[in-house]
Amino acid sequence: MKKVIGLILAAGKSERMGSAKSLLRIQGKSFLEHIVIEAQQSALNDFKIVLGHQAEQVLRSLPQLRSAVVINADYDQGQLSSLIRGLQSIKEPSVDGVMLFLVDHPFVTHQLIDSLLQQFSRQPAPMVIPSYHGRRGHPMIFGRQLFPELVTTPLDQGATAVVRRHEPEILYLDTEDEGILIDIDTPEAYREYVIGRGFA
Repeated sequence: MKKVIGLILAAGKSERMGSAKSLLRIQGKSFLEHIVIEAQQSALNDFKIVLGHQAEQVLRSLPQLRSAVVINADYDQGQLSSLIRGLQSIKEPSVDGVMLFLVDHPFVTHQLIDSLLQQFSRQPAPMVIPSYHGRRGHPMIFGRQLFPELVTTPLDQGATAVVRRHEPEILYLDTEDEGILIDIDTPEAYREYVIGRGFA
């Protein structure tokens, strides 16, 4: 199995939600804690958490995660700035890729993580992305060969620009797990997908 490190991005302001998305509850745990537990139960080699806005508030609630945390002081420059900060924190030259998690996509399972890792290990693709009925979701894997491109991409373009440039090379993992698409970034979405479906 290739060596892959998880990067959990949780640095944003959560302006549309109105409170820290990291600390929203799902299945009796915070979003961030739930994602971490699934990552720990998977075949990922390690994981890092990128915090920014209200980082100390999150760490006061989840002090056990402090050793895995990287702080992005430039969180207001967008999601790509957090991905770059995470990549810069990886010092091991033997790492083959990173699996990118977004804290507002909490419906992640260790089974899905392992399926993505298996796909990435079996075939020489620079990117592995889960797909639900033709729609791509999260988490996704970026191979090491893309790290320099991610780090030098303009922040206002985001990682999506890198995904678009490599579209023909992407390896998709088809899944019946609708959770890869569910983005909880508003109170309405939280009520619909978490409370409404009995996951609070």
